Amino acid sequence: MSITMSELSRYYRPVTQRLYDSTPSSRQAVRFMTAITIGTSLLLLSALTLTGTVIALILATPILVLFSPILIPAGIVLFLSITGFVFSACCGATAIAALSWIYNYVAGTHPPGADQLDYARMKILDKAKDMKEMAKGYGNHAGNAHDANHGY
Repeated sequence: MSITMSELSRYYRPVTQRLYDSTPSSRQAVRFMTAITIGTSLLLLSALTLTGTVIALILATPILVLFSPILIPAGIVLFLSITGFVFSACCGATAIAALSWIYNYVAGTHPPGADQLDYARMKILDKAKDMKEMAKGYGNHAGNAHDANHGY
């Protein structure tokens, strides 16, 4: 294992020279200082917001306790009303979408899923025909058995 002179000089440089080589560039230093400044500002803003929220909660607690017999039922009514309106709007939108799909299907513009519906309709129609034929066969067989039992 032979070590060259350049490799030895790289490991045995003075400490000040090694520190100078490992220092970040000015661009990296500016990025670091910008990140520290923004992070500190956001942390300070977060602390101020938390402090303001706690103070507002401390000041509002007596008012909330006094008005809770009114606010809680009002909140429940408001929640149920909003939920009802949202549910109604969703049902209306679904009905409009379904009616639009049916109109497009009847008009022949081939909406999405029409092939599956036609396939299902044909399968049901085929099964209904098969059942009708089976019922006729059972009817004829039962009629013949009834006639044979009574001697006709």
